[in-house]
Amino acid sequence: MTNTKKSIHGEWSSRSAFILAATGSAVGLGNIWKFPYITGENGGGAFVIVYLLCVALIGIPIMIAETMLGRRGRENPVHTMQVLSAEADADKRWHYLGWLGMAAGLLILSYYSVIAGWASAYVFKAFSGSFFGADVTAVEQLFSDFVGNPMQLIFWHTLFMVATMLIVARGVGDGLEKSVRILMPGLFILLALLVMYAMTTSGYFQGIHFLFSLDFNKLTGNAILIAMGQAFFSLGLGMGCVMVYGAYLPKNISIAKASIVIAAVDSLVALLAGIIIFPIVFTYGLNPGSGPGLIFETLPIAFGSMTGGWLFGVLFFVILVFAALSSAIALIEPTVCWLVESKGITRGLACLQSGVVTWLLGFCTIFSFNIWSDVKIFDHTLFEALDYLTANVMLPVGGFAIAVFAGWMMKQQHSAQELDIPSQHYQIWLFLIKYMAPAAVFLVFLHVMGVL
Repeated sequence: MTNTKKSIHGEWSSRSAFILAATGSAVGLGNIWKFPYITGENGGGAFVIVYLLCVALIGIPIMIAETMLGRRGRENPVHTMQVLSAEADADKRWHYLGWLGMAAGLLILSYYSVIAGWASAYVFKAFSGSFFGADVTAVEQLFSDFVGNPMQLIFWHTLFMVATMLIVARGVGDGLEKSVRILMPGLFILLALLVMYAMTTSGYFQGIHFLFSLDFNKLTGNAILIAMGQAFFSLGLGMGCVMVYGAYLPKNISIAKASIVIAAVDSLVALLAGIIIFPIVFTYGLNPGSGPGLIFETLPIAFGSMTGGWLFGVLFFVILVFAALSSAIALIEPTVCWLVESKGITRGLACLQSGVVTWLLGFCTIFSFNIWSDVKIFDHTLFEALDYLTANVMLPVGGFAIAVFAGWMMKQQHSAQELDIPSQHYQIWLFLIKYMAPAAVFLVFLHVMGVL
């Protein structure tokens, strides 16, 4: 194989385009919805420090590895792993890593789209004043009535999936790149507006103190493992997105430098979300550790009480939609890429096929909140089972396999050629990808499986 090979789907036009796209892939509901509430549950600032260390020592090395594999293979994840395993004289079964990532991406998108639909609906609920003067009981009832109505959830799920398919169908340049050039700057503008509002609240300094003060007495072993898992999953690794985006990366762009920037921006978004949310939480006497309901069942109480709350509520849920959409197009792209390359069909038809399958899978999540709420798999609803299977099993296995292949299977002259970084920096990355990252991901896997 030669290093002049290019993807048939095109390439990113510049380093900034790739960084925006890959950052969009990483920045999602996990940053704005999940990071603040798990920080709240695990003691604040000390947890943040551990999270950032995990991003640096685990997340970035694996992101570099996955991007490198994608650029060297230049095809969809399955074909890329077939080509690279042959080049490395490794077992042919490594191509199952590509299948695992693609399957994880579609399964995640099937429920991700439903949650993004909630955020879309809440944009209009905030705009119409549905939160105005609402107390805890009223907001909880509003959410309960919403998720209990399958037709409403189907409508918003469908709307979000159609938007995702329309963007991806336009290709790398006209679809993926143009969309992230709008979505990501828009996301940061909206975040900046809400940060400025948070600075005017009476609970601002209390929120900042909670987020950044270091109290390591509150940091348990379990919290460290949660931080490690969040750092890994927040970057969107192990699901084929980073690999396929790497396939569109020109040879003159540094993978290592781009990965560091992407991880830094992804972490910045998570911290900005905390800077926005915790001052509002403390201003209105809410519980920072209130769990997953922090966004849909807790913050609307604050938006309904504050001056101009309808506007800030709209802005906040628009941010969620933007973040979700930039991730959704990345989640479906590996499968679209595989269909085009393997079946010889048009990109539009590939988007339609993969989109319809994902849309239908989404019904499992929708119905798990209402008409199938009694259907359980090992005491989990269908939504909880899908979330557990992907986040706690498929992604750790995928990340572990990426680290092992890049560190142990791939020939060092090939990885060194792709990364093209100073020798001492390459040796640091090689140590992290061979030893640190696999061990850390393995610990996370043992934790989520209940062994640790």
